[in-house]
Amino acid sequence: MPAARNPGQGTWPLPPLPPPSPEAYILGAMVVFRKMQGLGNDFVVLDARARPLGLGPEAARALADRRRGVGCDQVIVVEPPRLPDTAAFMRILNADGSEAEACGNAARCVADLLMRESGVEAIRLGSPSGVLRASRAEGGLVTVDMGEPRFGWRDIPLAIAADTLRLPLARDQVSGPAACSMGNPHATFFVADLAAIDIARLGPSLETDPMFPERANIGFAEVLAADLIRLRVWERGAGLTLACGSGACAALVNAHRRGLAAREATVLLDGGELRIAWGEDGRVRMTGPATESFRGEIDLAPLASAAA
Repeated sequence: MPAARNPGQGTWPLPPLPPPSPEAYILGAMVVFRKMQGLGNDFVVLDARARPLGLGPEAARALADRRRGVGCDQVIVVEPPRLPDTAAFMRILNADGSEAEACGNAARCVADLLMRESGVEAIRLGSPSGVLRASRAEGGLVTVDMGEPRFGWRDIPLAIAADTLRLPLARDQVSGPAACSMGNPHATFFVADLAAIDIARLGPSLETDPMFPERANIGFAEVLAADLIRLRVWERGAGLTLACGSGACAALVNAHRRGLAAREATVLLDGGELRIAWGEDGRVRMTGPATESFRGEIDLAPLASAAA
C-alpha cells in the first residue's frame, strides 16, 4: 500500500509492531471490552495498552460476528502510543478482518473514552492515517480534526490516472462520483433521490471495482441544501452502516468541490447527524456524539485459537 501522508507528521503508515508471540495472547483469561457507538456505527473496543492481545483477522471476524460473537462494524484495539505526545494508538479492524486506515466515528469514541479516563478536554490520538486531534465540544459531543483531504489519484489510490472530481465509473442510475482520501479511500455519488438507490445491491460491486486497488468506501449523497446533506455509505469491509464519519467528511468535501454545498454542513445519516466543517486552513473537523453502550467480558482463547 502506498504510504499515506500526514503533513507535519512524517510518512505513514508507521512501521508495524513486531508480531506477538503465542504467549502474548491472553489465553484462558476473561478480557473486558467496551461496546461503543457513534450514531449506530458500533465498535468493540479492546484495551491493549498494558499487554498485547494478538488479535488477528480471523479473531476480529469472530468477535464482530453478530450471531456468534459480540457483534460490531469494527473492532478497535487501543494500543500504546507509537509517537510522542499522543495518548494512544488506535488500530481498526473491519468486520471482515481487514485493517482500515481511518474511522471517524471510532476516533470520537476512543477520544471520548481517553478524555474521560484522564480528565482532560483534548487529546492527540495516533491512527494508521496520522495523528488525530480531538476535543470536547458543547453538549458532551466530541470534535475530531480529521486532517486535510487529498485529491491526487495516487493518494486515494486509483488504479488509473483520472479526474477525481468526476471518476469514469457508473452503475445503473449512478455515475461520475467525486473521490478523495480522508486517510482512507472514498467515492461519493451525488443523486437526486437517495431513497431510490438500492445501495445493498450496488455497494459491493462498487467497493471492489478495479478502479480501487485497495477497495473504497462508497457514499451516496443527496444535497438537500447548501448546509444540509443526506448520506448513506457502503463501508469498505463492513457494508452498509448506520453512519460513517470519514464518509460524512468526504461527502461534504466533495459536495463543496462540485459547488453543491458550503464549507460547513450538517450531514444526515441513518443513525443521526454529524456537523462537518472544512476550514479555510484546509482541515476537516467532525463533531458528533460518542456513546458507551455497555461493558462485558470475553474469553479470547477461542478467538486466539481461531487466529492461529
